Amino acid sequence: MSDAFILCLVAIFGLAAMGAPIAHSIIVGAIAFLVVNGQDLALAAEQIIQGLYESFVLLAVPLFIVAANIMNAGTVSDRLLQFCVALVGRFRGGLGHVNVVASIIFSGMSGSAIADAAGIGKVIIKMMTKDNRYTPGFAAAITAASATIGPIIPPSIPMVLYSLVSDASIGYLFLGGVIPGLLMGLVLMVMIAYKAKTLSLKAEAPVSLKEMPGVTLRAFPALMLPVILLFGIYGGATTPTEAAAVAAAYALILTAFFYRSLNWKGLYQILLESARSSAAVGLVIGGALILNYIVASENIPNQLAGVLKEVDIDPLMFLLGINLLLLLLGCVLDATTLILVVIPLFIPSCRALGIDLVHFGVVVVVNSMIGLITPPYGILLFVINATTGIPLRSIIKEIVPFLMALLVALATIVLSPDLVLWLPRMLGYNS
Repeated sequence: MSDAFILCLVAIFGLAAMGAPIAHSIIVGAIAFLVVNGQDLALAAEQIIQGLYESFVLLAVPLFIVAANIMNAGTVSDRLLQFCVALVGRFRGGLGHVNVVASIIFSGMSGSAIADAAGIGKVIIKMMTKDNRYTPGFAAAITAASATIGPIIPPSIPMVLYSLVSDASIGYLFLGGVIPGLLMGLVLMVMIAYKAKTLSLKAEAPVSLKEMPGVTLRAFPALMLPVILLFGIYGGATTPTEAAAVAAAYALILTAFFYRSLNWKGLYQILLESARSSAAVGLVIGGALILNYIVASENIPNQLAGVLKEVDIDPLMFLLGINLLLLLLGCVLDATTLILVVIPLFIPSCRALGIDLVHFGVVVVVNSMIGLITPPYGILLFVINATTGIPLRSIIKEIVPFLMALLVALATIVLSPDLVLWLPRMLGYNS
C-alpha cells in the first residue's frame, strides 16, 4: 500500500468525518492520490467519462427513478392500497399486512426503497393512524421495514449498480431477487401477526367477493407494469436498460392519459426531481469509478483474494464475515456507496473462493437495505420522519422487532443459495 493511497484514505475518511458528502470526499481523496503520484489530473475525468460511456446499463438508473416518481405522483398508490386492503385487510393487524403487500407490489415498479417509503409510505401511515388504530411509531416502523423490499424484487437500482462493478447479469440478478423479496415480506407479515395478537390489533372490514373484481380492475393497469418489465427482459424483447425506458413510458401513459392524474406542471416537477436524484447518484458513481481505478492500480482486490486463498478460508465464513462488515458499514453509509466503493474490493475474492456472483449480489443488496433501517443513522428512518413528522425516537423504538425479522431472512438467504439461484437456473443460468 503506497503513501499516496494512505493519503487518499485519510482524505476520504477525514472529510467524511467532518460531514462532507461521501462523493465529494472520494473525489478529493482521489485528486490527492493523483497529485502525490505525479499523475495528470485529467486522468480522473478520463476514468469517469470512460466508465459512464462504456456502461450502457447505467442509463437504467435515471429511467427507473423517473418511472418511480411518476407512479408516486398520480393516483396509482391509492388504487394499489385499495386492492391490498381487499386482499389481506381482513386478517388481524390488517393494515400492517396491507403495508407489506403494497410494498411488494410497488417494488415491481420503483426499484428504490426511498421511492417506496416516500410514495406509499405517507398514505398508508395516515390510514393506519386514523382513529388511533395503530400508534404512529408502529405504523412508521412497518412502513420503513417493508420499504426495504423495494430494491430486492425487480426492477432494482442497487442491482443495476452491482452489475456495473461485478459484470454479473442484470437479468439473472433481477430473477434472483424475487424469492428473497417474497421471503422478506413473509417474515415481516409473521412479525405483524405476532404483534397483532399481543397488541390486540383489529382486522379491516372484509371486502365482499362481489366488490373484488371492481377493486382489482381499478388497480390492474398498475399491476401490469412489473409483468411487462419482466416479460420484456426474459422474453428477449428488451435489454434491462430498454425495459427501464419502457417502464418510464408506461408509467407516464398510465398516469397522464389512463388515470388522468398528471398535468404538465406535475410532469415538469417530476423530471426536475428525477434529474436531481440521478445527478446525486451519478456523482457517487463518478467518485467510485475514480476510486476503483486507484484501488485496482494498487492491486488491492487481487492481493486480498490471494491472502484468502492462502489461508484457505471457508467460503461460508467469508460470506458471514462480509455480511457482518456490511451491516456495520450500512449503519453509516448508503447502499449506493457500499455497492460502488466497498463491494469491488471483494469481487475477486468471491471468484477465487467459488462464490456465485448472482447469489453474492442479492445478499449484498438485501444487507444494504437492512442498513437503511438500522438505528441510529438508517436513511429510511429519516425519510419517514421527514415525510410524516413522526418522532425519530418513536420509529426507532418500534423498528427493532422488524429489523430482527429481516436479519433472519438475510441469514436464510446467505445459508441457502438455492433461494436466490433457483429461478435464474430455471431460465438458463449456469452458476
